Amino acid sequence: MSDITIWFLNGPNANLYGLDANKTYGTDSFPVLQSRCEKKAASLNAEFRFLQSNYEGQLIDWIQEARGVADGIIINAAGLTYTSIPILDALMSFPGKIIEAHMSNIWKREPFRHHSYISKVADGLIAGLGGDGYELAIQAIADLVRKSK
Repeated sequence: MSDITIWFLNGPNANLYGLDANKTYGTDSFPVLQSRCEKKAASLNAEFRFLQSNYEGQLIDWIQEARGVADGIIINAAGLTYTSIPILDALMSFPGKIIEAHMSNIWKREPFRHHSYISKVADGLIAGLGGDGYELAIQAIADLVRKSK
């Protein structure tokens, strides 16, 4: 029986990971990343949901749905990280732990990516480590949640 529940939310175009000719996001496809994350969560005895949407409203709906269900949210809002005050507002209403995750190092990229609305509410941030960062985010949020119980 799992003692914690973690939701991992992925934003626009994350479903295209592994298909980028520049390899900005690594070579792992989205299904491979999902499998890696599910295995990591299982190894930590955590109930786990791995979700992706290209729509801001769907991400907001999932954040709201997670209230009272999930102990922690990991979010890679992708391009919405830099533009979405509504996602920030939804995350501000979430009572659990939050980790912001990015496949690439957003500070080595275009200047508009250097400001994240999500960072304002995140308990931690992992960026630039590709799929390994996703697994580290799961470990980190599990640790944060268990320490807060």
